[in-house]
Amino acid sequence: MDIVIIEPLGISLDKVKTAVKPLEDCGHNVKYYETRTEDVNELAERGKSADIIIVANLPLRKNVIENCGRLKMISVAFTGVDHIDTAYCKERGITVCNAAGYSTNAVSELAFGLAISVLRNIPKCDAAVRNGGTKAGLVGSELFGKTFGVVGTGAIGSRVCSIAKAFGCDVIAYSRTEKEEIRKMGVKYVPLKELLETSDIVSLHVPATSETNKLIGKNEIGLMKKNAVLINTARGAVVDSSALAQALESGAIAGAGIDVFEGEPPIDKNHPILNCKNTVITPHVAFASDEALYARAGIVVENIIKWENGSVQNLIC
Repeated sequence: MDIVIIEPLGISLDKVKTAVKPLEDCGHNVKYYETRTEDVNELAERGKSADIIIVANLPLRKNVIENCGRLKMISVAFTGVDHIDTAYCKERGITVCNAAGYSTNAVSELAFGLAISVLRNIPKCDAAVRNGGTKAGLVGSELFGKTFGVVGTGAIGSRVCSIAKAFGCDVIAYSRTEKEEIRKMGVKYVPLKELLETSDIVSLHVPATSETNKLIGKNEIGLMKKNAVLINTARGAVVDSSALAQALESGAIAGAGIDVFEGEPPIDKNHPILNCKNTVITPHVAFASDEALYARAGIVVENIIKWENGSVQNLIC
């Protein structure tokens, strides 16, 4: 079969070659594109003869997929698949699998990097030293002893719970599906309203769905404590950015660490969050560690081999 890696995977060409060798050993022809494009015509050209497409976070909508007449499977090198037209794939009988679990540690660690950066004013401290300043006005807060609220206890949210416990936090969680192993950590499940009202740090770990769109909106932010910090390493659409910006500027909450936006960076310079005080912002980098990017290449290859052998893993549709 013809397998097309339709965009760069964020690892060296040598590592790509190592990752796809099992596919080539099975007799498959693998083509790798080292440049990213969102041009519909170019993507359709890249995928027109593909039996299988490997994609990371590049949008693949019907206007591209319908031109890929041979397509049987999409192996997504990402956890979320909201950028893939899964409804059309179901209609066409195209299998979609994701790379669940590849970035659990990477995203979890960045969530704490953002939280500590906000609590301890790390970017401001760095700027002060470089500009001849001191710690004046920059004394921050500890994570130890804080109430840490985790929204969503899937793989990443569960890992965040365990790290927060290790930091000495009182951890509470809200999730559509509650897990006994989370309770055994000493984490208490509570309603979302209670979590928002009592947490010093609120960390979001839910997918982008119709149910989670603006899950954290004006009313929800209004429930948060004045000293609370919001961390979003999940999806941009989960938070109402305008409402968050207003809360930050008015001092209704203390700060925010944001890695995700409504679209992929570069972000419009007029985005409401970009000029807010007490924020640390990163360019959707939570998933992107060297270790995670190589791991996901292995997972998408394994997805294909398992699918071909009739034992599908990480199935989305």
